[in-house]
Amino acid sequence: MSAEPTSEITPADVRVVAIIPARGGSKGVPGKNVAPVGGIPLVARAVRAALESGAIDRVYVSTDDAAIAAAALKFGGYVIDRPAEIAGDTASSEAAVLHALATLAADGIVPEVTAFLQATSPFIDPVALASAVERVAGGGEDVVFAAFETYAFLWQQSADGAVGVNHDHSFRPRRQDREPHFQETGAFYVMRTAGFVEREFRFFGRVGFEATLASRSVEIDDLDELEIARLLAPHFDAVRTRQDLSGIDALVMDFDGVHTDDRVWVDQDGRESIAASRSDGMGIGMLRDSGLPMLILSKEPNPVVAARAAKLRIPAIHGIDDKLPVLEQWCADNGLDLGRVAYIGNDVNDAACLKAVGWPIVVADAHPDIISLGRVVLNRNGGTGAIRELAELILAGR
Repeated sequence: MSAEPTSEITPADVRVVAIIPARGGSKGVPGKNVAPVGGIPLVARAVRAALESGAIDRVYVSTDDAAIAAAALKFGGYVIDRPAEIAGDTASSEAAVLHALATLAADGIVPEVTAFLQATSPFIDPVALASAVERVAGGGEDVVFAAFETYAFLWQQSADGAVGVNHDHSFRPRRQDREPHFQETGAFYVMRTAGFVEREFRFFGRVGFEATLASRSVEIDDLDELEIARLLAPHFDAVRTRQDLSGIDALVMDFDGVHTDDRVWVDQDGRESIAASRSDGMGIGMLRDSGLPMLILSKEPNPVVAARAAKLRIPAIHGIDDKLPVLEQWCADNGLDLGRVAYIGNDVNDAACLKAVGWPIVVADAHPDIISLGRVVLNRNGGTGAIRELAELILAGR
């Protein structure tokens, strides 16, 4: 085992584990398992879902990739080094899960129940996962997997042409007159550990399924599916994200396009001026009074940045081309964990900082390439109350 977060749980206390196989060699979507959806790497979304279920004692990510391991640790997972011989294109997920369980057993961890989660399912339902764990732990079933209800007419090609698979194609019954089928989603498989180790396959004994929403059952295998997931993320993440902003310990802000609407006025002498929102100023004041550390970090060299920061009584560092090293140094100087820092931006030069923090936040009119990085996409545009909106969300969480 390569790395673990701090935990007070002893090996004997670990009854239920989640294992997420996530190798680094994806070809259909390079870097797929750390591709951001809703501002969170795919593998981290799986870790988060498992932890939020409340039914998992520990979450382990089996990987051969440093970036995947870092994302797993950042969001509360443990990391198991995946050997090269079971990390290639032909390696099965079962092989990775069996290796992980053997590694845990060597450390004295022998769970009763194992939940095998797939990072390529970005919208795993924690409630459904918890129900599946309860069903297996209760002894009623040996395996419970995620599935969604479908009334689809399935066909297959034969020598005589297309023929119905789950229906007689000479008769077309109404939906309400048909029995539903259930399609496996791939999101999770909860298994009695001893039975899985014995059979070395995810289906054995008494098998059941946990019904989930079809709309949540996106499985990412290509770039089109990744883009679909990114479009759906604001819908599925909106409620939980706005309830979860308590995890922010500091706020770092871009200036142009965040504190302003990205426009500038230039007079005949070349002097520049901008417009700022008094509502945003009130939001900054509310956050300042709450004791939240804040920083304006801007590429813009114009002294208007420093003047506005002075007015708001928060520090500013501006006139810098590479913002990420400055952000990292500021966090180190102030004893801040990047995973608990929010960064709000609007354009492509914010990408590195947005990817580095645990809370990447973008304004509503951010550049299209940046929207997909946002863990929170605000409703307001830059310079028109976006910071006030964010301030209220943070304060509600705190």
